[in-house]
Amino acid sequence: VVNVDDHRHILLNVSDLRVNYGQYHAVKGVSFEVARGETLALVGESGCGKSTTAMAIMRLLGGRAELGGRVDFDGLDLSHISDRQMRNLRGNDISMVFQDPMTSLNPVLSIGEQIGEVLCRHRGLSRKDARTEALALLRKVHIPNAEARLDDYPHNLSGGQRQRVMIAIAVACKLRLLIPDEPTTALDVTAKAYI
Repeated sequence: VVNVDDHRHILLNVSDLRVNYGQYHAVKGVSFEVARGETLALVGESGCGKSTTAMAIMRLLGGRAELGGRVDFDGLDLSHISDRQMRNLRGNDISMVFQDPMTSLNPVLSIGEQIGEVLCRHRGLSRKDARTEALALLRKVHIPNAEARLDDYPHNLSGGQRQRVMIAIAVACKLRLLIPDEPTTALDVTAKAYI
């Protein structure tokens, strides 16, 4: 519930979020809100449900998870929209940087193809323009020899470079909400400070 006197524009409102796997309660009654331009950090020990909360917001938990509560994104109840509508939001309006880039990147597609896919789908770029923009994004996240890396596959990159590719994919569109799940774990100190 937003206070009438509160002039912040609430972008994300999570209310009493619950995630169960049968008898196991992964998330119990999490509530928070994020206004446009704000940063919110979920802090807790390993296994407390931070990643599960993020995945629930993105609707990426799969059929085994039982969800309760409500997640509103800019006034839209995410639990009541179609899978197609959610796919259109993901990567375009809401994006997530996953903890483990090796399992998040497709091993049979080049780095350029994976960044380009997001740019073609959500920004309507041609393949040529998507490749040019993908190169700019790789440079922005400080990938060395970025032009050659466009044609590399995830296994050709270090863990830190894969993490930077995930960040480049996440920020490729004009998103309104970024959910980073420990996005700098595999990065060196200098790259962490920049990211």
